[in-house]
Formats: sequence, C-alpha cells, structure tokens
Amino acid sequence: MIIPTPDIRNSQDPDISGSYFAIQRARQAAIDLAIQTNTAIVTTIDGKIVRITAAELIKQRQLMA
Repeated sequence: MIIPTPDIRNSQDPDISGSYFAIQRARQAAIDLAIQTNTAIVTTIDGKIVRITAAELIKQRQLMA
C-alpha cells in the first residue's frame, strides 16, 4: 500500500521546500551520468522499481525536446 505524502514544496520550512529543486537537479545529474556512461538508472514508477537503460533515457529526452 502506498501512503500519500504531502508535497514538500508546500512546507513552512524553507530548507525543506527548497530541497525539492535540489532533488530535481540530482535527478538530472544522474540521468546525464547514465547517458554518458551508457548505464541504466534504477527508480520507482507508480510504486514499482524499474530499470531504465541509457538508450531509453535518450529516447525520453528526445521526446521532451
């Protein structure tokens, strides 16, 4: 069962609310590194652990451009 959590961007604490953007930057850096090294990343999507290859990351990036 997945328990919904509050959006950290709405936190009263500026450090917590600002951490959202730090997490986004870290996510992008991980994707960039995976593409550069031709490795996969492991993440969760809809509560399931998934492995996304560098080729799939490149495709996703091209679709977003």
